Amino acid sequence: MGSFAGHVVPGTLFLVVGVWHIWCSVVRYAADPSSFRVRVWNAVPGFNGKLKYLELYVISVGAFIDMCIELLYSTHLKFFVNGVLNPHHMNDFEHGGMLLMFFVFSIVALLSEKTSFLPLPEGALCLISAAAFCAEYLLFFFHSTTHQGLEGHYHLLLVLLVALCIISIVAGALMPTSFPADICSGIAITLQGLWFYQTAFTLYGPSMPAGCKLEDNEISCSSHDHEVHGQLLANVQMFGLVFLVLAGVVGSYIFADKRSSKEEFGVIHMKPLDGFHEQL
Repeated sequence: MGSFAGHVVPGTLFLVVGVWHIWCSVVRYAADPSSFRVRVWNAVPGFNGKLKYLELYVISVGAFIDMCIELLYSTHLKFFVNGVLNPHHMNDFEHGGMLLMFFVFSIVALLSEKTSFLPLPEGALCLISAAAFCAEYLLFFFHSTTHQGLEGHYHLLLVLLVALCIISIVAGALMPTSFPADICSGIAITLQGLWFYQTAFTLYGPSMPAGCKLEDNEISCSSHDHEVHGQLLANVQMFGLVFLVLAGVVGSYIFADKRSSKEEFGVIHMKPLDGFHEQL
């Protein structure tokens, strides 16, 4: 079982990173399709390079804060009971492990880009990112909390989005010049963030489907028909979010393409290990 804040916090992180990835992907492709390369992270242009690594800092700080909430605040520091992991907080331990993977990815990427200790190619960073999403996939697929009924349906749709993140990122590592692979990963990450928000407002907020309720940390529906109605509503919500994101991608590309002159969006070409495509 989760909570409203437990879905909104990671949802915000995925949403911000996903939208930024989409925008940077369409801008780089519109500026120069022939030299397009897949990027697992994107530098923030301007400000004399002071905000270049902002995306990686956002991921590392956001994952660390959320990890501390899961492991320190939610567990009340009661990690062990009778010599074993506290069974009442296995949910929090699993979430903490997932967030640790994203934190590790951001730290490895920063070390690779800012130092000479760990010079990794872009493809390797893509695979490390995919490994973090694999950890998230395994967590939600083999979750200690039993997901059934309406909650299970929202959970299943989330798992499908995580799988799409993995597939698109691995495809980007295998096809480093593929614009579809790069934009697909941004879309998948954005949809995952939006679905966290949708789940929070529907299951733990004011948008609970008719005939269903949250009581004693369990979501139950008064009849099978109400449960089916809630699942169909979830499908409609997912369709709406997919349509919204795709419309945003098309609009972003049209806008970027119209302003893709070198004066508006120049691209600095770096060596593969420099890890920086800066938009001017």
